[in-house]
Amino acid sequence: MRESQTESFKNVSVYTDSMTERDSKNSFSVRSQTKVERLIEEYDLEGIGEELEQRWTEKGEERDSLRTLANVFNMRILEQAMRSVGMNPIEGEVENNYKLLTDENASRGVETEVRNRLEQEGIDIEALCKDFLTYQAIRTYLKDIREASLDLNTENRIERAQSSFGRLIGRTTAVVEQKLEQLKTANELTLGTFSVHTTVTIYCEDCKMQSNVNELLRTGGCKCDPNSK
Repeated sequence: MRESQTESFKNVSVYTDSMTERDSKNSFSVRSQTKVERLIEEYDLEGIGEELEQRWTEKGEERDSLRTLANVFNMRILEQAMRSVGMNPIEGEVENNYKLLTDENASRGVETEVRNRLEQEGIDIEALCKDFLTYQAIRTYLKDIREASLDLNTENRIERAQSSFGRLIGRTTAVVEQKLEQLKTANELTLGTFSVHTTVTIYCEDCKMQSNVNELLRTGGCKCDPNSK
């Protein structure tokens, strides 16, 4: 799986010796591969780019979040790694192994057992886990490499929500600041020079994710499977 591979570069143009000096300076336009592109090639995940784009740009409730897509990609990597050493995972085995390897709430004993079993089969677990992607990497790949974008209505709704939350947080901050200053002026409260910082934290009871509201909107949701409810 990790044998040296020939680098693949896009937009590389090679000219003959008859090039002018100006042509020679501009003959190569090389863009380095992103981590996602490298892993697609390394793990032979043909077609997953189109799949990720389609699932991210679906309309309404059919659209998958970036976190969900990162998990989908990582499980495909794990599956390929298992198959490359001769394993034939049964239904649900890849998903279960992935959860045990990445879930902070998983039992340490069970996680160690899974790690040892996969290592005994010949999988380099440390290297594999380093290949697992974050939602940020998926977002960069979809937006910058595949030039995908969400439906404008979806983006507009998110932007309007962010704007609305921003105004509410701003008003809350101003009110708290004003009330504290009034109490301080009336000598009913001892308080030195102060500033007020207001944040809204979202906590998901199901997946135990905690995030501020702007981060939640930016990433597309929590860690829950949108298809599980």
